Amino acid sequence: MLYTVIKKNLFQDSVSLMLLTNHLSAIDGVNQIQVMMGTPANKDIFKGSGLYTDELEDASPSDLCIVVNSDDEGIVDKVVEETDEYLSNQSSESQQSSISVVRTWEMAGNKLPNADVAMISVAGEHAAAEANKALDRDLNVFMFSDNVSVSDELQLKQRAQEKGLIVMGPDCGTGILDGVPMAFANVVDKGNIGIVGASGTGIQEVSTIIGRNDGGVSHAIGTGGRDLSSEIGAITTIRGLQVLDQDAETDIIVYISKPPAPEVREKVVNVFKTLSKPVVAVFIGDKPKAAHDNVHYTWTLEDTALKALELSKGNKASADRIIADNQDDLNKMKETKQQYVKGYFCGGTLAYETAMILEDALDLDTTGKHTEGMMLHVEGHEVIDLGDDQYTQGRAHPMIDPTLRIEKVEEAAKDPETAVILLDNVIGYGAHEDMAGVFAPVVQEAKEEAAKVGKTFVAIASVTGTADDPQVYQDQVDKLEAAGIIVTESNAQATKLAAEIVKYVKGEKTIATNVDQQSNENDKVAELIASKPRVINVGLKSFSEAVLEHGGEVVQYQWAPIAGGNKRLAKILEKLK
Repeated sequence: MLYTVIKKNLFQDSVSLMLLTNHLSAIDGVNQIQVMMGTPANKDIFKGSGLYTDELEDASPSDLCIVVNSDDEGIVDKVVEETDEYLSNQSSESQQSSISVVRTWEMAGNKLPNADVAMISVAGEHAAAEANKALDRDLNVFMFSDNVSVSDELQLKQRAQEKGLIVMGPDCGTGILDGVPMAFANVVDKGNIGIVGASGTGIQEVSTIIGRNDGGVSHAIGTGGRDLSSEIGAITTIRGLQVLDQDAETDIIVYISKPPAPEVREKVVNVFKTLSKPVVAVFIGDKPKAAHDNVHYTWTLEDTALKALELSKGNKASADRIIADNQDDLNKMKETKQQYVKGYFCGGTLAYETAMILEDALDLDTTGKHTEGMMLHVEGHEVIDLGDDQYTQGRAHPMIDPTLRIEKVEEAAKDPETAVILLDNVIGYGAHEDMAGVFAPVVQEAKEEAAKVGKTFVAIASVTGTADDPQVYQDQVDKLEAAGIIVTESNAQATKLAAEIVKYVKGEKTIATNVDQQSNENDKVAELIASKPRVINVGLKSFSEAVLEHGGEVVQYQWAPIAGGNKRLAKILEKLK
């Protein structure tokens, strides 16, 4: 038998009521139960689930409605008691929390005037109106709410685009912004892999595999599953891809798609081709296509995570990012015709590897003969193993004695054709106690001397060693970087980066400039991911707690529908403002 309880003027958000319904369903003797606000849409749900009663007819949108199916009328008292206790506990927890709670947009703005995103989880019929209020205040929108119409979604996304903002969702279940979880998300270390995804659980699966395998995520931008429809045209997807391409913390971009409209898929793939960073893309349900340009297609979510990890570990110093960061200096080298690499090594095999990579990358015509430590000497390029017998007669090995390498570096810095100086730094037992401490001031002074005559060069180094070595790997890296030396994860990475820089100064390589000028001038999305998000949370309070726990700022907007959900009265009140 059905029993109905109406609690007048007791508004609660829909997600909280779903959790309450789930809680009450566990009571012995309850066959079925539903707790919702008395909106027309919810009354239809009561009818659809066989729980509609005549008492619901007079319930208003601001009334809390409980309908329980039980064989025992006495169970109703237990349900009411549990409901009151549940809501009371929620209120008590709210009062004890350090999160500011407000009841209007104006109060939220006063509490957090530099807010940059609104997270919205109110009932779908109200979500678009609240999202528009957020856009009015120049806030990006993360919309967890579902049941938003296509026309409302398109209006919101087009309006956000015009204002340099982004709307993630509706029905956006997952996001990570600068390490801060948005809605449903896992705790994943920060790293250099950025994700754009139309699938919430897809983002969670990929990001957690990345995290469990010692990788990390820069940001995860959810789009909502309908973003790839013909009607929406991937507005948020494209903006998400572009902003991650601009992001200095992101080296690899993962794209996770539900089945898209064919023409939208083509549109997204064309955007991939314009990005300067490698893309790993999975279109769930489609067999992966052959890789092209900088795009790698995968078949499963696991494949996607592992491919992104593989690429990320080889791209911690991506050439495009380094070139973009040093573009003024490199353009100066273009004018002065500085086009050659000078590499001075204490490790013979490392020197050999560098010569091998440069020959291939720069298509150099060499004889392949390596005598007297000269691993490469063609055109103006030079790679020398200073540990060769030729250079150690009467002096200690360069892994111990840096004197000869210092002389070579100083000569190369003065050479008008030098573009890049490459160095290795092999640490460990038996090696120099602080080789980075020796070369850091040498390179720094050489750069200062070059600047006096209007020139510059790029210095790149790798460190072969571990954290447990006496010199300590990271200490050596820090000293080199403090002197303006670019430090890569491996000798191979250092050499490939040198080759890319040479191609750039010779005019054989360009970096992508794929974001339109308008968005650059008014790019609130780039600002959003540049630091921890500052959130106005409209709806489910537990989302606020996660933001605060991970370093974001948040204000909890304890939302309730205007005029108790009476739409006609609400419109009148809106016009009176």
